[in-house]
Amino acid sequence: MPQSSLEKIWNRRENLERILDNLKEGIIAHDLERRIFFFNREAEKITGYRRKDVLGRDCHQAFGSPFCGERCSFCDQDRIPKLDDHTEYPINIVTKTGEARRLEMSVAPIDNDDGDMVGVLASFRDITDLLSCQIRARELTSFSNIIGKDTQMLQIFQQIRDLSGYDFPVHIFGETGTGKELVAAAIHNESRRGGAPFVPINCGALPEGLIESELFGHVKGAFSGAIRDKKGRFELADSGSVFLDEISELSNHLQVKLLRFLQEGTFEKVGGEKTLIVNVRVISATNKDLKEEVQRGRFRQDLFYRLNVVPILIPPLRDRKNDIPLLVDHFLRQDAERHDRKHYSVSKETISLMLDYPWPGNVRELQNAVQFSIVKCKGSVILPEHLPMELQAAAGFSKKRGAFRKLDPESVIEALRKTGGNKARAARDLAVGRATLYRFLDDHPEIKTA
Repeated sequence: MPQSSLEKIWNRRENLERILDNLKEGIIAHDLERRIFFFNREAEKITGYRRKDVLGRDCHQAFGSPFCGERCSFCDQDRIPKLDDHTEYPINIVTKTGEARRLEMSVAPIDNDDGDMVGVLASFRDITDLLSCQIRARELTSFSNIIGKDTQMLQIFQQIRDLSGYDFPVHIFGETGTGKELVAAAIHNESRRGGAPFVPINCGALPEGLIESELFGHVKGAFSGAIRDKKGRFELADSGSVFLDEISELSNHLQVKLLRFLQEGTFEKVGGEKTLIVNVRVISATNKDLKEEVQRGRFRQDLFYRLNVVPILIPPLRDRKNDIPLLVDHFLRQDAERHDRKHYSVSKETISLMLDYPWPGNVRELQNAVQFSIVKCKGSVILPEHLPMELQAAAGFSKKRGAFRKLDPESVIEALRKTGGNKARAARDLAVGRATLYRFLDDHPEIKTA
């Protein structure tokens, strides 16, 4: 069968390149030795690198570092990686001019006629501006596994995004249960270190005698029980990030050793004499005010300034209550997917009780409450009586009928009229909780709330 005109055009290299040059996605292709043999016009526009400067060069050398960051599959040139037919993931790059950009990357192997991989084709598009617009327009409800749409959370999303092109130390402050480790993991994953190890350690959970060994490792015979050399968390996190939670609990001795590492990037194992060098980003967190700890002489001021280069404050759940319905739905979906069972719904009255509760344990307490309710619920809808007792007691649910004495249809109708149907404001004007007003409205369907 003779070749069609289209096939003839397609088979001509210059026309294929012309087609790829007109795509709105960046295209880069390299062989198994990382030598770049194709780089289209959109790739030039996104990265700032010219085609003539990268063609024929090792991908790592052309861009000054792996284009895919720590997610690169070709860092070990002695081993040919196995790639899926189609792999997608987000990456953050630094352009030739030093600008951090977020890309959506799709990678596929290039096979010869025998089915053997001979190279890699990657396509990518720049979503930096789209992501920023979504944050500004308050359209995001989650980012890097963090759930939230409150203004304060959107600001944190933007901070994490802004940090993606930098390696500065970050200090996270927030109450217990607010999700400090989740934010730390997001900072790591959104950076070019994403794909390398993220190693967390709770500085307050380990005995004083063990924490130095946990952080920096030890050599055989360093102390009783040290029967072999051991790598510490910093060594295990090489090329990645260490997350030091509850860092205010570190002893003065360890504060000095950590300060030296932050200044010089070197340390010695417990009982060892050899100086080690690792490439690690340090992210720290605490539920205490480190400035106050410095003033009280409990924390070194010089270390504080080394750690607190970029501070991030996570708000408590009581200050972002409009995220509660979103979080509840997330935890319910998570449970349904994890255990392959039905997805529960939550009654309006239950959500109202949750909105009125102060959540001293923050998001962690909310997750526990949802899991408790799933166990208690025998139907498909989670009701107030399925909530933990402390929530019911705080809302006065067990005595809810007594609260109704404050209300009558006429006063409720008038309050709703004055507030334009805003139930939260109407409840405040009536001096009752929102849950009480919702229960009253459920019992009086004749009252129109629309």
